[in-house]
This record gives sequence, structure tokens and C-alpha cells, in this order.
Amino acid sequence: MSENQNFEVIHEPGGAPIKAWVRGVPLESQARQQLVNVASLPFIFHHVAVMPDVHWGMGATIGSVIPTIGAVVPAAVGVDLGCGMAAVRTNLRGEDLPDSLASVRSAIEAAVPHGRTNNGRPGDKGAWSELLPEVEVAWAGLDERFRAIVAKHPKIGQSNSVNHLGTLGTGNHFIEVCLEENAPSDSNFVWVMLHSGSRGIGNRIGTYFIERAKKHMERWFIQLPDADLAYLPESAEEFGAYVRAVGWAQDFAATNRALMMRRVLAAIGTELGRSIEPQEIAVDCHHNYIRKETHFGKSVWITRKGAVSARQDELGIIPGSMGARSFIVRGKGNPESFQTCSHGAGRVMSRGEAQRRFSVADHIAATAGVECRKDADVIDETPAAYKSIEAVMAAQSDLVEIVHTLRQVVCVKG
Repeated sequence: MSENQNFEVIHEPGGAPIKAWVRGVPLESQARQQLVNVASLPFIFHHVAVMPDVHWGMGATIGSVIPTIGAVVPAAVGVDLGCGMAAVRTNLRGEDLPDSLASVRSAIEAAVPHGRTNNGRPGDKGAWSELLPEVEVAWAGLDERFRAIVAKHPKIGQSNSVNHLGTLGTGNHFIEVCLEENAPSDSNFVWVMLHSGSRGIGNRIGTYFIERAKKHMERWFIQLPDADLAYLPESAEEFGAYVRAVGWAQDFAATNRALMMRRVLAAIGTELGRSIEPQEIAVDCHHNYIRKETHFGKSVWITRKGAVSARQDELGIIPGSMGARSFIVRGKGNPESFQTCSHGAGRVMSRGEAQRRFSVADHIAATAGVECRKDADVIDETPAAYKSIEAVMAAQSDLVEIVHTLRQVVCVKG
């Protein structure tokens, strides 16, 4: 343990060091092994950084920062490409909200398609059945690049694309209305915060290139500790195509969040009979993506899987679970974490285990004071399925400082 840093070092023979910000938070043995597997790859640069919300994921842990030279691992980026957060402070104050927030939640749910039915096929409630003009306009800025990708990789086009633009999704994706906690009465602003990514088309892109990477490993008889760590070297034909497709998906995800934010603000305004305007503080950040960056004097590919860029003075969002606090943070630019922080609280158990362990009554008690779904289908997202957000924040005090603490009062889940 470094005297000046919060990280612990894991270093197995033959692998790069792993620097893990896990003081005071659990690190499951399965996730630890995944980290060791990733660190053993020959193109890892310097070390692997691990955020305090770390937990098992497909191929690589969620909560990882993986720097590479000469290759990328598609499964380490994942399939929800460009997934991330957006938050705006509005001109509303806490006292402007009604005592019952059920109608506000209903207005948001009516404004933004969410959830999933019919296995995502026609009639899916989580997609647009009829495109809105603003969705068509937004898609026009993405369409040409998408057509170029599909022309070379037709299978990518076999998924929801434009009809998912401006929609929420399922699982841990959410839209929330929050209040500033412990704020003076003259600055008790209402915030709107949301979490989503590149939806069905991002999943299609990620899945397609994961399979291409696996085929590449088979072609060259490359043995890996985990088949999901299949990689694309820069010399491979698919490498450039993957980077371009992921870049497009990241732009789709950012556009998706922007569309939803505008619709949510408008819906709340209509419900309350007043104009809702975003104030000077607005944050949008990916937490599943790749980007070329310079660290320790080298230009490297940085894969952030469930991790947020936290460069010096850069604003980010670290949400808690349903019923917990969330944070707007300012990065400290810590070079040891590759200028990164966590993307949330991080799961402490699987969805199946949460459904077995907790009841609807447990969930109702855990989300007291939050206008949200309180039924059996959201038990897997109940707060106790996640790590303590307070412990997660304490573990990364050298990575970010807290700018605003937010308390959820409305939460819309898919």
C-alpha cells in the first residue's frame, strides 16, 4: 500500500501490476481473477487500474481501466457502447415540487419509451412505434456514418437503430429527479439525471466485433485465459472498422441522452405548468468506451469499462443505487488511475441472487421517500444489491472531490 495513495497493488508473475482502489469495499474472488487475466495480456501498458465499484463482468471486470498498445479487447469495452450519464441542474427548487410526485413520474414515463417487450421486435414498448420529428433530425446527423458501417458489415444493420434513439432501455438504466442535499434554501435546486447508452444497435456492434475477435484468435491459434479476452491487433483488418463503429456508437449514446433530457425537462414542465430550464451546470460522461489518450509519456488506447474520465477539474457523475445518494464530482487528474474514477456504486451480488434474497417488502423499505417502481420485477435493482456508495466515495478520495450531493426523489426504471 502506498502511503500517499488509496490503491492496493496486485501483481501476479508474468502480468502487469494492478492498482486497485478497493480500500473498505469488497473485491470478489471471481473479479480478482478476471483482473489477473487481463493483466496477463502482452499488450497491457504500465498497469491496470481498478475502481472501487469493481465487480465481475463479461471478460473484464466492470470498474476497470485497461491501457493497451497495439490492440484492443472488444469484450473489455462491452456491448453497451457509450453507456453513460447526463445530469442538469434546473431552475426548479425543492419547494416547487408537489407533495406527491406520482404524476411527475408518470409524465416522464409517458415522454420516454422504456423497458422491453416482444424481445425487442416490432411492438416493443421500449422503442418508438412512430418517430418524432426531433428523433429524425438527430438521426440525420448519424445516418451517413451508420450506412458506411453497415455497407461493410451488414449484420450490424440487423438491429434496432433509429427507433431506439431517445429511449431509455432496461436493467440499471434510469431517469431520476434529485434534490441537492444539505443545500441552503436559496440553492436547493432540482436536478434531472439519467443513465443510458447506445441501446440495441450498440449491443449489436459490440457483439459482432467480439465474435470477430474470437475468430481472429482461432485463426492464429492464440490461447487465452478467458475466451472473452479475444483481441483485435492494430494489424488486423477489423481493427479500424471496430474503432470507427465504437466511435459512432458513442456518438449515438450521447445523442440518445441529449434527446431524453430535453423530453424529460419538457414533460416535467408541462406537468407542473411552468418552463423548466437547465442551469449552468450540465454534465455528460461516457463510462463504457475507448479513447486514445496520453499517459506516462505514451499514446495508448484507454478502455474504460464502467469507469469515468476524471481529468483535473473535469466534472463527472457517480450515481448511487435506487434510494441512495448520487454525486457530481470534479476530477483530480490522478495519473495512477489514468485520470479516472468509478461510474457508480457497483453491484455486490448478481441479479439472480438479489431476486432470491430480497422481497418486495425489503425493496419498499429501502426506497422509502422515492417515487419509483416497488414491484417484484425491480428487485434486482434494489439498493442492497449494490455496494455502499459512501464506502465507494471514501475509497476514491484521491481521484475526485464531491461538488454536489444529490438525493433521488423520483426514479424511472425500464
